[in-house]
Formats: sequence, structure tokens, C-alpha cells
Amino acid sequence: MFADFLKRLTAPDPEPLADDDARVALTALLVRVARSDGDYAEEERHLIGRIAAERFGLSPFEAQKLQSEAEALEAEAPDTVRFTRAIKDAVPYDDRLGVIEALWAVVLADGVRDDHENALMRLATNLLGVSDVDSGRARRRVEAGG
Repeated sequence: MFADFLKRLTAPDPEPLADDDARVALTALLVRVARSDGDYAEEERHLIGRIAAERFGLSPFEAQKLQSEAEALEAEAPDTVRFTRAIKDAVPYDDRLGVIEALWAVVLADGVRDDHENALMRLATNLLGVSDVDSGRARRRVEAGG
């Protein structure tokens, strides 16, 4: 279903993503982090839908459709390293900072910081080209509730 999209996303020199494609890719990364501990909890699903609606100005129906597409893309996406690097190359830095904050929100949604989630956050932060300091600030903002 997403073969052409993944081919473009993981090309050696990816073009900047169209808005709709960027939305799916970034939401798929949220799904990947949520699934990384082997428990795609209801709290995480709900939060991803809410993040998608708020971040992209979508109706609940549109956010659910985006989340469904992102879940399918995540299941077909290559390894996290290639997938995340492709997003880095195709998405502006400011948007990547927002993604790190959203990723922390998903990691913390179920109240448990799993070792797999922590490891994936460190990897994603690095591969997205975001500093550990900026990631830490994003985590603290999420922990403080905003």
C-alpha cells in the first residue's frame, strides 16, 4: 500500500515531503515509539489521535483516518534507523523539534518509561538531528503538562 511512498522516503536524496505525506510519516514515527514496548496502549492511541488533530488542525474523523494510515505505514516501514533518517532529511528542523515533544508525550502517556521506549527516544533524537539538550527540554515540558 505504501511501497511508492516508502521508496521516495528512503531514496538517497529525498525530496521535501508534501504536507500530507509529512503528516503520515511523522504520525507513523509516533506509532513506532508507542509500539516499541510491545504494548500499544489505549492511552497512547488516544494521545496520538489528539496530537494529530491538534498539530495538523484536523477533525476527529480526519485525525483517525491519518492515524490509521500511519499505523499501516509504520507496519510496512523499514528499520527505525532508515525511516527516521529519511524523515530528518525531508522535514524541517522546527517540525522535528515538535515531533520530539510529541514522541515524549507518547512515551509518557501510559505512565511507564520502558527501556525500549527510552532507547528508541535516544535513537530517534539523534537520527532526527535534535540535540540531547533540546530533547530533555521537550521531555520536561511534557512532564510539566505543556
